[in-house]
Amino acid sequence: MRKLWINGEHLDAASGATLAVVDPATEEVADAVPKGGAADVDQAVAAAKAAFPPWKRTSAFARADLLVETARRLRQNKEEFAVTLTRETGRAIRKNRGYVDWAALCFDYYAGLIRDRRGRVIPSAEPGQLNLVIKEPIGVVGCIVPFNYPLMLLAWKVAPALAAGNTVVIKPASQTPLLTLDLHRVFDHLPRGVVNIITGSGAEAGDALVKHPDVPCIAFTGSTAVGRQIYRLGAERIKKLHLELGGSDAAIVCADADLEAATRAVAWTAFLNAGQVCTSAERIYVERSVYAEFVERLGALTSRLRVGGGMDERSEVTPLIGSRERDAVETRVGLARKEGAKLVAGGRRPPHLPKGYFYEPTVLADVRHGMSLIQEEIFGPVAPVIPFSTFDEALRLANDTPYGLGATLFSRDARRVRRYFEEIEVGNVWVNDPLVDNPAGPFGGMKMSGMGRELGEEGLEEFQVTKHVHWDIEASVKPWWFPWSETP
Repeated sequence: MRKLWINGEHLDAASGATLAVVDPATEEVADAVPKGGAADVDQAVAAAKAAFPPWKRTSAFARADLLVETARRLRQNKEEFAVTLTRETGRAIRKNRGYVDWAALCFDYYAGLIRDRRGRVIPSAEPGQLNLVIKEPIGVVGCIVPFNYPLMLLAWKVAPALAAGNTVVIKPASQTPLLTLDLHRVFDHLPRGVVNIITGSGAEAGDALVKHPDVPCIAFTGSTAVGRQIYRLGAERIKKLHLELGGSDAAIVCADADLEAATRAVAWTAFLNAGQVCTSAERIYVERSVYAEFVERLGALTSRLRVGGGMDERSEVTPLIGSRERDAVETRVGLARKEGAKLVAGGRRPPHLPKGYFYEPTVLADVRHGMSLIQEEIFGPVAPVIPFSTFDEALRLANDTPYGLGATLFSRDARRVRRYFEEIEVGNVWVNDPLVDNPAGPFGGMKMSGMGRELGEEGLEEFQVTKHVHWDIEASVKPWWFPWSETP
């Protein structure tokens, strides 16, 4: 059994309790991990707090070199880490190999960025003065990571936090803690206490980390409901919060688009990781003149997709993370059909897979914008298709949601593309090529999809505070300092 990683040591939970980790493709217990609680959080935070002053004083060049070594170790262990990710997430192993590389790239990117990101010199009012804007680390950062991308979304938080000079306490989702605990092997070259890893439930370990008085910053990816709870808990101490929350992303397919390419791209965005992606296309608006053809194409493609476990290199749609999540998707599809949606493909548990939390990739047509399926985040392999008549209508419907994480447009009309990226109310905008992330491009949402940004320069700044320094080098006494009397 793996153990907690606190101050460079492997430890059991103070309570001795454990959590079982289930392989979603087989429903078998893959392993067990310590069920950490408030006492373990206290110990991890104390270690991170003690390590913060010397880590903050470590030069940016030295920190950068250590991050590059972290990236090297990730790549060195790619195959083993990919297998572990597949066992705990169910996701295709070929995808997980790529996500290990992506995480390594993130550490390399922030190693390069921090080498010349200390602040800036600004103009001074008079000769003999110096004014500086300095960027400094915040302190201990609590990094709370979701089940769907446990390594990649960890890297998006930990790499910039460490680069900026912070120390971290990482808490993975209780469903997918295995690889996170294994990461002690890529962090053990860092000074003790700089990185600490605890596992446990959100209600115990997660809440204790968010409420801890010595953790001034929380970086969280997860549902909007949990984000609200973190917002309330963090408000007590006015913590700096970085929240990447839920989404209900729209894809708009115009009549002038390449329908073959758009069909494949929509299937990719809807069914990747069994739809358990915050930027999955969950509302697909198709121009009425090509609606029937698009639905036929998407249904035919979806019916050919291979459903199976992640260790099978041929699998294209893998299981959901658990039975509760699969049941929720099943319920939503059933309700949509009762409300009048037409089943085009999928819509059931695959009969050839009696074990595992599988659900067939599903296409629903004749969906109306007001249906309950459209108002909620689906987080499953479901593609609801809705017709539109004008581009004005498509933009209005795409923006008619409390979420604002991402959206995709399929069109070859430059004027329409320009209007789309200026008027769409989301933080991540794709044109003809969805779900592409760039380590230098900031990622985050608007409205109820969260606050703050990951990746890019903005992602580094999330883990920094700003100081303005005014220095009068000559230290001369100014007459206007004493307007109420003569200068002594």
